[in-house]
Amino acid sequence: MNNPLQLSLVNFKKGAYVIVEGKQVATKFFIIRTGKVLISREFEVVEEQDGNILGPGDFFGVISTMSGHSHIENAQALTDVSLIAVQKDQYGLLIEKNTQIALKIVQSFSRKMRYLDEALTRITLKSIADERPDHLFKVAEYYARQSMYNHAFFAYYQYIRYCPTGENLNTAKERMAKIKPYANALYLEEKAEDITRTYPKDTMIFSESQPGQELYIIQKGSVKITKIVNDNEILIAILKTGDIFGEMSLLENKPRSASAIAYEDSVLMAVNKVNFQRMVGQQPQMITRLTQLLAERIWLMYRQLENTQMSNPIGRLYDALYIQLEKARVSISPKTPYTFNIGPKELLEMVGLTKSDSNALITELFSNKKMKLIDNKIFTADTEEITKQANYFRKMEKIEQARRKSSMLSVY
Repeated sequence: MNNPLQLSLVNFKKGAYVIVEGKQVATKFFIIRTGKVLISREFEVVEEQDGNILGPGDFFGVISTMSGHSHIENAQALTDVSLIAVQKDQYGLLIEKNTQIALKIVQSFSRKMRYLDEALTRITLKSIADERPDHLFKVAEYYARQSMYNHAFFAYYQYIRYCPTGENLNTAKERMAKIKPYANALYLEEKAEDITRTYPKDTMIFSESQPGQELYIIQKGSVKITKIVNDNEILIAILKTGDIFGEMSLLENKPRSASAIAYEDSVLMAVNKVNFQRMVGQQPQMITRLTQLLAERIWLMYRQLENTQMSNPIGRLYDALYIQLEKARVSISPKTPYTFNIGPKELLEMVGLTKSDSNALITELFSNKKMKLIDNKIFTADTEEITKQANYFRKMEKIEQARRKSSMLSVY
């Protein structure tokens, strides 16, 4: 016998705070029945794509609730409001009863991810993402120069496929012919009947700027997500068994924003739009998992964007390490050691700091006796030290921002 869906109605007076940024771990989100709600953040980095004022039918608190983190936003009633409160453990039942709500949430998450990804690329990497299909040629050229022929062949093929009148068409065909003996590119064109696909290590699943019609579920192995920025390959994430990726192109009919490459021998399930629509109604657990993964990524993007607003570079490094602890859900307590899965190079890349500053910054970071480098991995003897340092620099940033704001107001 199915458990009944249990929703509750809550009311807030004008001016009341529904949720407060940074407070308790979120356990429920809200759908607005009547009234208006203002969304704000301590560090407002980019304007919200759909605006900061929400009305009937809109929802908030989903990102923190479904990712299992503390709130990343303030929500204040602009008018008297009536809200539907949805507990996290009720999400699967909500999907079963109303698949349109699930689709609306997932699609809004997808739009938000693309928007935040563009903002992060612009701010952190000082570059603008290029999603035009002709960018596929540049991707292919980069990998050809690195003698990574699997990736190069795949990207050249996609360039020819999607840019049949492109100015580099003949060059792409010539390069493909030369590297073909050394390349092992698979699934160059998607086939609906190929639901389960095996990718050997270092084969490309899809390329950035390639139009896409599928999302993927990792059944075995791992996949790395990368992007070519300023003629460098930037590692964005390494996904593991059970993770879902490629959903943005499926939901929005837009080109891929990054490349996916088998990090080790991997088996993937490919889901096209028709199968996805069917899964929404028949497999709520899969949509719940997708919502949780998207929420986790968006939560991380917001935290990374907040990090870009810190003016002290050492503060940014400590805050980036604190984000990694939060992401891994590490229990913070005095004298508890932890080894991060990154080294100094990856840490600097995460926060977009220049190479010219890197040596001095890393030296200063490791001048803290509780920080060490072991086997090229960052190690702390005390996780609480990371928290204390990050919170100190965030507090200093708030004081400095308030001072600058006061100074500007005094001018007028």
